[in-house]
Amino acid sequence: MHTSVPEPLLAVAALQSGYGKIRVLHGIDFQVEAGEVVALLGPNGAGKSTMLRALSGLLPVDAGYVRFGGRDITNISPREAARAGLVHVIEGHRVFTQISVTDNLLLAGYDLSRGERTARIEEALSFFPEIAAKRHEYGGALSGGQQQMLTVAQGLVRRPRLLMLDEPSAGLSPVLVDRVLDVIRQLRKQGTAVLLVEQLLEKALATADRVYGLVQGHIVLEAPTSESDLPRRLEQAYFGHQALTP
Repeated sequence: MHTSVPEPLLAVAALQSGYGKIRVLHGIDFQVEAGEVVALLGPNGAGKSTMLRALSGLLPVDAGYVRFGGRDITNISPREAARAGLVHVIEGHRVFTQISVTDNLLLAGYDLSRGERTARIEEALSFFPEIAAKRHEYGGALSGGQQQMLTVAQGLVRRPRLLMLDEPSAGLSPVLVDRVLDVIRQLRKQGTAVLLVEQLLEKALATADRVYGLVQGHIVLEAPTSESDLPRRLEQAYFGHQALTP
């Protein structure tokens, strides 16, 4: 008796993308399972942020396809991607500084009913007591680390099936980095998948289930984070010693 293998939550095949005539991603293949944390690692300029932007509709996919939840979402609009449960938290503290924390979160759930928005805002703030205590303060009054937490909370208001985080530790103190990564672990326990772009190698490997190595727009490594020699393999891949596969 044959049993069908469940389709991954996110499946990317032969994806090519870039900026105008500048090709950055060259035939990318990877996948993310439901409830899995996957780290996308690579040196600066490897194409990691470009990858997330192509998946969420911020950049065009020039070739290949993206499937999410069993549906072809290639070149979907960012709004439709978020509605489908694919939520992209862009690098940097992108909050509205002249309105309150609560209003920032209300905007993230602009298309939800009032009751649903209220419930989801409280749910998102439960992950970050530091900003929950400052819900009535302006976004600009928050520290850089608190603004980063608010940015992640905005993504959580969408109650994503897959949360894509681009450098969530950027500019944070070690204590706040651990807080954000702890939220990722909590999300995994709740069944939310996370695609994490991160420069802090040890932190990323301690948080993720699997890792993809991206170098010059090519996937050069894919492995479970349980592999004991993974940091060495990543270093080899980064410096272009060889294109590595599991």
